[in-house]
Amino acid sequence: MSTLVIVAHPNLAESRVNKRWVQELKKQSGVTVHNLYEVYPDEKINVAQEQELLEQHDRIVLQFPFYWYSTPSLLKKWQDAVLTYGWAYGSEGGKLEGKELLIALSAASVEENYQHDGRNRYTIEELLRPLEATSHLVGVKLLPYFVQYGTGVLTDEELEQSAQRYVQTVTS
Repeated sequence: MSTLVIVAHPNLAESRVNKRWVQELKKQSGVTVHNLYEVYPDEKINVAQEQELLEQHDRIVLQFPFYWYSTPSLLKKWQDAVLTYGWAYGSEGGKLEGKELLIALSAASVEENYQHDGRNRYTIEELLRPLEATSHLVGVKLLPYFVQYGTGVLTDEELEQSAQRYVQTVTS
């Protein structure tokens, strides 16, 4: 199975978790790591290139830090530009149908905060409904989310465990 990991982190070099995940992913065969902020520093997305990349892979992973209960802005812009009517969905669309989609995110808050009685008042699953709806529209099989909570308080050992679990999830 070929896997495309679309990394959307505005400052990957300063990231502890996402950077570590990418380091481990780059060691894996059959995994293409595609860093949107590196490829498109001007945010001018090459739609044809992106669609071709998606078509060439069986599994698509969207990896990002959870910003204001959503994706970073370039990932949203990428979705708007790439997942077009007539290509991703619609009567002439369906180019992604049957592929797998994994959402992998890092959240600064601890898991307890993402509960109805927690600080954020909603679960991660509830906050990710737009991505779930998008996956349904374009016909991909949404895999269980990979979430690393509490990124600011992870020990080095917990970070390594997270990286290993993430690679296992992406490649299995």
